[in-house]
Amino acid sequence: MKTLRGQIVDIFNQKIFKGEVLIENGRIVSVKEADVTETSFIMPGFVDAHVHIESSMLVPSEFARLAVVHGTVGTVSDPHEIGNVLGVKGVRYMIENGNQVPFKFNFGAPSCVPATSFETAGATINAADIDALLAEEQVRYLAEMMNYPGVLFNDPIVMEKLAIARKHGKPVDGHAPGLRGEDAKLYASHGISTDHECFTYEEAREKLELGMKILVREGSAAKNFEALIDLMNVHYLEMMFCSDDKHPDDLIEGHINQLVVRAIAKGIDLFKVLRAACVNPVLHYNLDIGLLREGDPADFIIVSDLEQFIPEKTFVDGKLVAENGKSFIQPVEVEILNNFNTSPKEMADFEVLANGKSIRVIEALDGELITNELIEKATEKEGFLISNPERDILKMTVVNRYSDKLPSMAFIKNFGLKSGAIASCVGHDSHNIIAVGVDDESLTRAVNLIIKSRGGICALDASKAMVLPLPIAGIMTNEDGYAVAQKYSEIDRFAKSLGSNLSAPFMTLSFMALLVIPRLKLSDLGLFDGKTFQFTDLIISE
Repeated sequence: MKTLRGQIVDIFNQKIFKGEVLIENGRIVSVKEADVTETSFIMPGFVDAHVHIESSMLVPSEFARLAVVHGTVGTVSDPHEIGNVLGVKGVRYMIENGNQVPFKFNFGAPSCVPATSFETAGATINAADIDALLAEEQVRYLAEMMNYPGVLFNDPIVMEKLAIARKHGKPVDGHAPGLRGEDAKLYASHGISTDHECFTYEEAREKLELGMKILVREGSAAKNFEALIDLMNVHYLEMMFCSDDKHPDDLIEGHINQLVVRAIAKGIDLFKVLRAACVNPVLHYNLDIGLLREGDPADFIIVSDLEQFIPEKTFVDGKLVAENGKSFIQPVEVEILNNFNTSPKEMADFEVLANGKSIRVIEALDGELITNELIEKATEKEGFLISNPERDILKMTVVNRYSDKLPSMAFIKNFGLKSGAIASCVGHDSHNIIAVGVDDESLTRAVNLIIKSRGGICALDASKAMVLPLPIAGIMTNEDGYAVAQKYSEIDRFAKSLGSNLSAPFMTLSFMALLVIPRLKLSDLGLFDGKTFQFTDLIISE
C-alpha cells in the first residue's frame, strides 16, 4: 500500500482539502481528509480530448514519454493519419505500440478513410472494418466525421457508419468547420457529439446550444483558444481541451497544462477549467482514466501550485512515470511499416502552361486550417507560369506517393519563401507529398529528397538541404522523441531563414491538402474548392 499526502483537489465537489491518497495494485483505495503538512496539490491528470498522435511525428510510445512530463495521463486519439496510409493494419499498429507503455491512449475507429473521393489515399477503412474495431473495448469512439456533406445528404455509407457506432453504444466525434444554422442542427441530430473545428465564438455557442460538446483547440497550426475560451465561464460542463496536431518541438514545451494556465490567467474559475481539462473527456468517452476517486485507477499528478501547474510528479496506474521534468517511460522497440511507391520526378513534371493571365491562389492563414481563395495576375516566363517571390505567390505541388502519377499544381500565398523550397510527406489526410518552392528546380529537388527518404520533411536552398526522415508510414519516426524535437526545431529554423514568417511552416504546409477544410486546397488530383466541394480550375479563362 502506497500513501501520498498533500492538498487534495476535488473537482467534483469543487473543494480543496488536506488529505491522503491510499493506493494498492494500481488503484485508489481511499481519498480521505487528514492533518498533513505537505503543501503540494494532488489532482487528476490532464487528458487531450482530441489528438492525432502521428502529427507529433512520434510513435505513441514516444509521444507518451514527452507528454507525461507535462501532467498528461491520457489522450483521445484519432489514428486516421496512419489509417489513410496503411488502413486497419495502421490502426492496430498504433494500439499495440501504445499498449507497451504506462499511458492511457484511447483510440477511435477512423470514420473517413480516405477522407474524400477527391484524393488518392493508401488504404480504405470500410463499414465492416469500423464494426470490427468498435467491437473492441480499447476502441472508444467513432473518430471525427469529416464528411459532413455525407451526413447532411444522408449518404448511405456515412449513415451505415453512424448506425454502427450507435449499435456499439460509442460516441461519434464531429468535424464541421463553419457549419451553422439548419445544417449544423441536422448534423448534430445524427448523434454527432463534439466539434473541435469551431473558429468563432458564435459558431461554438450555436453548436453548444444544439447539444454538442465543444473542444478548445490549440495545436501547432490551428489555434482557437482566444476565440472560444470565454464560453467556458458558462459551458464548462460541455467543453474540453485538445491539441489536435502538435509537432514535437511544441510537445517538448508543454501540452494541455499550457491551456489550463492560460485559462486560469484569464480569470476563469479553477474548477471550471479543471473540469474541462481532466473530467469531461473521461466521462464523455467512458475512459479508463482515474479522477481521484475511490476505486479509480491511480492516474493523477502532483503540482506545486494552481497557477502554473508545473507537475512535480505524474502517476499512471499508481506508477511514477515522470518527476520534475524527467520522463521515466522507457523507449520500446518499434517495427517499421510503410506504403511508398513513387519514382523520382523531373523538372518538366512541375511545369504549368500559361493558358491565361489570372490564376486562383490559395491564401494560407497563420494559426488556421481554413484558407482563402484569391484571384491574382499570373507570372509568366517563356510560356509557363512560375513563382513570384516578390509578390509571395509561390508554386505548390501535391505528388501521389502511392503510384507514379503526374503532380498536381497550384499557387499559394503567405509562405514567404525568398529562396529554395520546403516539402513534406505529412499531408493531411492522404499523406501524399506536398511542397512549396520559389522555382521548379528547388521544388523538384525537395520532392525527390522526400521520395529518397520514403517519407519525411525537408527544406533546402541552393547551398544547403536538411531532411528529417519519417520511415514509419512516411509520417512518423522510430527515433527518440527528444532528439526528433531538436532535429525538427533545426529544420523549422532553416525554413524560416528561407523567408517564411509562418509560426509553423511545416504544420501549415501539411494542411494545404486537407480538402474537408474550406476554402481552396490542393489534392494529388487537382485544385479543390471546399465550399462547393468540387474541383476548380487553376487558370481563369479570359
